[in-house]
Amino acid sequence: MPHIWIEYSANLAPSIDLPAVMAEVQAAAVGDGSVFPLAGARTRAVPVQDYRIADGHPDNAFVHVLLRVGHGRSEAERDALGQRVFATLRKAFAPIMAQRPLGLSLQVDEAHPTLNYKHSNYREYLAERAAAR
Repeated sequence: MPHIWIEYSANLAPSIDLPAVMAEVQAAAVGDGSVFPLAGARTRAVPVQDYRIADGHPDNAFVHVLLRVGHGRSEAERDALGQRVFATLRKAFAPIMAQRPLGLSLQVDEAHPTLNYKHSNYREYLAERAAAR
């Protein structure tokens, strides 16, 4: 882990380079890989078509990021993650925020210690790809 959900109001779609935002947010979340391994990272972005923000003006927009991390990280590690990713998010959306109403939010959740099931072979493929370079 981390698993990353980026929800955004659909009215932002023409203004954002979504693949770049996803890559920047994931890179900020993983950092050097010592706490949050790249093999555990899953990032997805979901446009929200139906929403109402504040007074309902059509220019109003939002981006909400949910970071879910595995159990066992300290509060300081989770806070550092949140601070790092939120700084990246603010930088990525600063040009848009300078031009229109935009709300940015981020939440860090911790997965349940036992009710959390997963299985993957990403690490093996990452190792093969690295060896091939």
